[in-house]
Amino acid sequence: MNFSSLRLKLLLVAGLAILTGCQAGTTNAESADSSFAPDAPSLEVATFAGGCFWCVEAGFEKIPGVVEAVSGYSGGTEKDPTYEQVSRGQTGHTEAVQVYYDPDKITYEGLLQGLWRMMDPTDANGQFVDRGKQYRPAIFYHDNEQKQLARASKQALAESGRYDDPVVIEIVPFESFYEAEAYHQNYYKENPVRYKVYTYNSGRYQFIEKVWGDDQEIDYSQFRPETSGDADEAQPPAADRHSAKGFDASRFQMPSDEELKERLTPLQYKVTQEDGTERAFDNPYDQEKRAGLYVDIVSGEPLFSSSDKYDSGTGWPSFVRPIHSDAVVEKEDRSWFGVRTEIRSAVADSHLGHVFTDGPDPTGLRYCMNSAAMRFIPKEDLEEEGYGEYVDQVGPPMDVGKN
Repeated sequence: MNFSSLRLKLLLVAGLAILTGCQAGTTNAESADSSFAPDAPSLEVATFAGGCFWCVEAGFEKIPGVVEAVSGYSGGTEKDPTYEQVSRGQTGHTEAVQVYYDPDKITYEGLLQGLWRMMDPTDANGQFVDRGKQYRPAIFYHDNEQKQLARASKQALAESGRYDDPVVIEIVPFESFYEAEAYHQNYYKENPVRYKVYTYNSGRYQFIEKVWGDDQEIDYSQFRPETSGDADEAQPPAADRHSAKGFDASRFQMPSDEELKERLTPLQYKVTQEDGTERAFDNPYDQEKRAGLYVDIVSGEPLFSSSDKYDSGTGWPSFVRPIHSDAVVEKEDRSWFGVRTEIRSAVADSHLGHVFTDGPDPTGLRYCMNSAAMRFIPKEDLEEEGYGEYVDQVGPPMDVGKN
């Protein structure tokens, strides 16, 4: 049974006389001469894909601060594609939604949190009943800030343990967006019965309820930008203060505990602020083998180079030394019926892990760190993210035997 037939069967079972769905439309309405985007220069734009654009459009238009969400196509090579071309997988495009939002009322991070609660980021080959690359999920970033926020949010989601499968949604640069035909716009409003039957039978609602449960509803007030004070002196959120220009210790301001709880995952907060320890062999950087820089998850301050990383066999990312001698500080730790040497970041004072004297040459030290306390920046992204001065200091991990 092909995918279109599967969609039609679902709708027949539901008792519809007119067979309609994201894969079941035959009208080639022209949309080249019309535009559904609001004419407001103050609005910012974000582009997301999460399967059927009817559902994604409906989800975003419920978020406070979103002025308009427009259904369309993105991620392919065909210019001015039609719905029939896209739905047959002929263009490389995926069904997407262009979101126009008021940056004074909602942040990009808030939009990302909304996205996670309306789709499945672990399925790269479609969404629910809609199969094929033309329904693949994606985040199309418009600038470097969106790129970094999307990557950080994806990483936090992957580390949350909420999904049984890996989070694989692609994060790629935005290139073009083509508005879908008029009959696809506001479909959930214009055809409420058909829309509800489709979404229920697609499995989308059931999946979201299972994964998110009581956390499905979001208090979006926490993602409303601060507007008080001098805008020129306003500091960006804790996790983003290093995003545009690397890390500047003179400008960094430690966020409040409340802000940290909002910006960090529970595990990141437990490790960095409550001196916790993540599970061995169950963290993202233990087996990370790419060249790059490890920075503090709170402040973005550089901590370790991949060139000093090695596989210690302990289940945690291990290094023979920090990126420079002043990057970390040592403190005596008597919490485990003995004395250990704790390692904390120099500026943000985040708990990172401990250092031991059973490491390989040339230092004989093993800086045993928590992945949750750090963010990894691949070498190819260092210049763009403001860490260009470290490009020559990062390379492949060390090739040493396990201790």
